Order: sequence, then structure tokens, then C-alpha cells
Amino acid sequence: MNRSRILKFACAMPALAFSAGAYAQATRTWVSGVGDDANPCSRTAPCKTFAGAISKTANGGEIDALDPGGFGAITVTRSILLDGTGTLASILHSGVNGVIVNITTAPPAGMTTTFCILHNISINGAGTTLGVNGIRYILGGRLNVLDCFILNDSGDGIHYELTSNSDSFIRDTTIKNCTSDGMEVTTTSGAAKATLERVSLVENGNGLHAKGNSRVVARNCDFSSNTGNGVFSDTPTGGQFSTVSIWSSIISLNAFQGVQAGTGGNAGSSGATLAQNQIDRNGANGVLISAGGAVETFGNNSIRGNTVDGCPSCTPVGPGN
Repeated sequence: MNRSRILKFACAMPALAFSAGAYAQATRTWVSGVGDDANPCSRTAPCKTFAGAISKTANGGEIDALDPGGFGAITVTRSILLDGTGTLASILHSGVNGVIVNITTAPPAGMTTTFCILHNISINGAGTTLGVNGIRYILGGRLNVLDCFILNDSGDGIHYELTSNSDSFIRDTTIKNCTSDGMEVTTTSGAAKATLERVSLVENGNGLHAKGNSRVVARNCDFSSNTGNGVFSDTPTGGQFSTVSIWSSIISLNAFQGVQAGTGGNAGSSGATLAQNQIDRNGANGVLISAGGAVETFGNNSIRGNTVDGCPSCTPVGPGN
């Protein structure tokens, strides 16, 4: 190689290094059913899986699905948006968790908290062995699940395993056929806050299971046809708390209680506030208060057709009582 060619090659090396670094830091990357994880995950050279793309996506960036495909289970360790809008983006996760959210990277520049956003994705644990949890939430400032379908898990559809404060927003999502809970909300420290809007938690063990240190607000939701309780405000460990506020929702055809607050003897407190709900045709009580529990009701719930109707121990609050 002559001197001129050596100089040209040496000058090209920084550009090549920059190109590789640019792939690693791309704000938007792409996945495709016919992609390859050896690609840079660009629009014209997409990756095959979410796991392959996340390592090439900048903190705070997004991964978009180009066309229908099963994009594989993923562990989210940095702030990210996974978006399947406009196509069929799916995660099949037989025998494992579908999405593990364990964000150990600092928040993106200019932001004060980390986040994981899942938009328009089917998370399906179907297979010879059911999936473990659809979403396993370990660490992260905010979790958003929007327009998703989560089903077929031996554990929970969304399983919280937090040890610190977190906020969640779940909207226009269906969670069904999960053996344990459709959604279990808990943290060992601080408060796990979740807001549900137009969410269906159906055909699970319990629909919504609010456990220690949780605060859940739900509106226009469906907690029906579960093999346990529709809504369960629970306090598994003494000294913790759980509260749920359910508004304008359907809580029907559950095998046990429509709504249960308290578990029977724990030192913590668990409560529910109910307004404008249809609570009917549940296999036991429409509303049950166990030891350590409390329920506040507005005078506008329909509680009828259950094995046991009424709620004499409920506390009337608000107008109409």
C-alpha cells in the first residue's frame, strides 16, 4: 500500500468509528419481520428483534415496527418507547417474561425521571409453556402501556416488583387469561401509583390486585369474568397500605367478590372508593370488607344480582348520600 492510500485509509477510520457510534446512539431505530440484528436498525436496514434494536437506540429514543412481526422478549434498561402503530407488532414469550422493565440508566438529558412506553403491541405468552408475566416491572420512574393486548401468562399480565416510587398510566389496553392477576401493583418502599383508563382486566385470577404501598385510580374500566375477585385492595404485610378508586366501571361475573378490601387480620390498611359503578352478578359479595379494610361509596353505584348485595359497613361519602 503506497503512502497516499495509507493516508486515505487513516483518514477514513474516524468516519467509520463515528458511523458505528451513530448507530449506537440513534434516536429512532426500526425492527422488521424480515430484519437482521446485525443491521444498524435504520429505516432501510432494520433489526429483527426489540432486544437487538435497543442496544443501538439512544437513551430516551424509540424503536418502531415497520411491518408485522414477532419481535421477541426484551429487557428494558434505558428509557425507551416501543411503538407498533400501523402494523401488528408482537412479543411471543412462552416460558419467560415478555417485557422486563429494569431501567438502570440515568434519565435522558433534560428529563428528571426514566420511562418505558409500550404502544400498540401484543404481548402473548402462548406456547407449550405459558409466559411468566407479560410485563415484569422492577425499576423505572414511569411505565406507560397504551393500546396493548397482554394475555396468556402463568403469573400476572403486569407484575410490579418495585422497591421505590413509580408512576404508571395504562390506557385502552386488554389484559386477559393470566393465571394470577391481570395487574398486580406493589412496592416495598415509597408508593406505586397507577392510573387506568379504559382498561379491560378480564378472565384472569384477580382482575386488579392492589397490594402493599399502592395507589390505583381507574375510570371506565372492565373488571369482569375473573376466577377470583374483580378488584382486590390487599395489604399483604403489616404497616403497608393499598387504596383503589374505581369510577364508572363494570365489575361483573367474577367468581368471588366484585370488590374486596382487606385480607383479614393484617396490621396495614386497605381501602376502596367506589362511584358510578355497575357491580353485579358476582359469585359471592358485590362488595366485601375484610379485617383491615374500608370502603367509601357514593350513592350512585348499582350493586345488585350478586350472591350477597349491599354494603352495610361501607362509609357513604360525597353528594347523594
